Amino acid sequence: MDPDLSSHIDWQLISCSTVGSNRFEKVMRSGATGAETFQSGSLKALILTALLSVFMFQLLRTVGLRAFSMASETYMSGTHSAAFVTCPNDTVAKDLARGIVERKLAACVNIVPAIKSVYEWQGKIEEDNEVLLMIKTRSSRVPALAEYVRSNHPYEVAEVISLPIEQGNPPYLKWIGDVVPE
Repeated sequence: MDPDLSSHIDWQLISCSTVGSNRFEKVMRSGATGAETFQSGSLKALILTALLSVFMFQLLRTVGLRAFSMASETYMSGTHSAAFVTCPNDTVAKDLARGIVERKLAACVNIVPAIKSVYEWQGKIEEDNEVLLMIKTRSSRVPALAEYVRSNHPYEVAEVISLPIEQGNPPYLKWIGDVVPE
């Protein structure tokens, strides 16, 4: 760009609000025509590309590392299961959860408070507040888990259902396998 022309260019920073975030737009004010406008537009595009590259690097790096982590581990679909058990209250839920983990029937039990269950029991529609246990274990341990729950649960018919885990974070799935023996 001509040194005389560049002295006439006034760069001004204008703040704009777009969808709750601030963006900045550089506005060039000058008497530039034709090729000079094209050159300044190219310069703006180059600067914008460089700024986006810097900001996107961290995001792309994080996504890449996570994708590599997931691709570098192997997992056979269905090796582990998520099991669900409903309990009448927090005390029963905590006692069952602790017993399940202590006996290595599961690596982790999440206690989900305040669920509402609507079900049919002995010919009547019932509605109760319950607590849900979400249990992560090996699929091969589900029968022993179900037996432990049936033996220690106050319900006449305790809910114990499980679903195979098809996919997940490989290090987490490996951890389940490390904690829960075959």
